[in-house]
Amino acid sequence: MKKYIAMLLLSHALAAEDLLMVRSQLSFPEAMTVLQQTIRENGYHISRVQRIDIGLTRSGYKTDKYRVVFFGDLAEIRKLSKQYPELIAYLPLKIAIFAENDESILLSSSFKHLRPFYSSGDLLANFDRWQSDIENPGAGAYRGVAAVS
Repeated sequence: MKKYIAMLLLSHALAAEDLLMVRSQLSFPEAMTVLQQTIRENGYHISRVQRIDIGLTRSGYKTDKYRVVFFGDLAEIRKLSKQYPELIAYLPLKIAIFAENDESILLSSSFKHLRPFYSSGDLLANFDRWQSDIENPGAGAYRGVAAVS
């Protein structure tokens, strides 16, 4: 429990510097299509795409293009959730995507802030792989979306 509380407190303190972000010249629909295709090409399953814009619109924001794409490897998520229940808030992996004028912005969280709390080489290797897959999704895979970093 102490580890979970420490992770929560530290994650809030490091949130701004731990954010991975990229601006794409692609329109929102194009960027969304390329993002989902790239996730699949990297061997992940998209578990859901959640609309966030409905709540934002009700709060007075003027946007209709804001989504969070949840993805991962189901077997890996189940295994890690059982071994490390405090990681459930971070699983599945997620990338937020929203429109800004004629461009798109993609946001994700780094895994740097979790590393100090774990010594398992296997788990740290997962953090490294996830980070790498988000930052460098493959040669040309994002075609204009670029890596989230």
